[in-house]
Amino acid sequence: MNNLAKRIIPCLDIRNGRTVKGVNFVDIRDAGDPAELAQRYSQQGADELVFLDITASHEKRKLLKQLVETVAARINIPFTVGGGVSELADADVLLSAGADKVSVNSAAILRPALVDELAQQFGSQFVVVAIDARLENGQWQVYRNGGRIPVGRELFDYAREMQERGAGEILWTSMNHDGTQGGFANEALAQLNSLLKIPLIASGGAGKMDHFADAFRKGNADAALAASVFHYNTIPIPVLKTYLKEQGVIVR
Repeated sequence: MNNLAKRIIPCLDIRNGRTVKGVNFVDIRDAGDPAELAQRYSQQGADELVFLDITASHEKRKLLKQLVETVAARINIPFTVGGGVSELADADVLLSAGADKVSVNSAAILRPALVDELAQQFGSQFVVVAIDARLENGQWQVYRNGGRIPVGRELFDYAREMQERGAGEILWTSMNHDGTQGGFANEALAQLNSLLKIPLIASGGAGKMDHFADAFRKGNADAALAASVFHYNTIPIPVLKTYLKEQGVIVR
């Protein structure tokens, strides 16, 4: 996948209709109105957006369809929505509301056949499997429910299974790196990418512009996702893209 232009993807974690951000999946604080942020990123040159209702699976709530419609009406870039998608009907609602892709995480762990069903119904390009994993005793262990529950699966094995079931992309968040702004898990990214034929989105750890360059050059990621550095305007997207071009990274 590495000959394609690399993508920069702001992630909007939604809780109770607001964008929030935490560190290592805890210490959550407010980061603004999702529709306003989405519009700003679209105008700034983001390639895509990911919109996750981080409490949907945990609180057994369905996504706010209205919020998806509002965001979709204000942007002109592809848009992935996740959180609480556990059946085809959920995905259908999101697609109808304006989402370009759906992201599944906990539901795919609990019922892997969901990924097959989504791919068959909508096409693989519509299906993003999000994986949260933490490095423990030398192994990347997969977690569900917003990083709350270990599931006894190893990252590389699980990601390969999701690809075989029809996932169009893997969005992997390193829980060890999430919110720390210390850089992405590049070694594991490169290893994971070498096992996959589908695009890999790196998530967890962006703090500086060179972290993005490293995710692409060392981690071989196809896209890099971040939240805090964009929400609080630490790294403006146009500045980041100029920097990456100067570093020889192909971006749109």
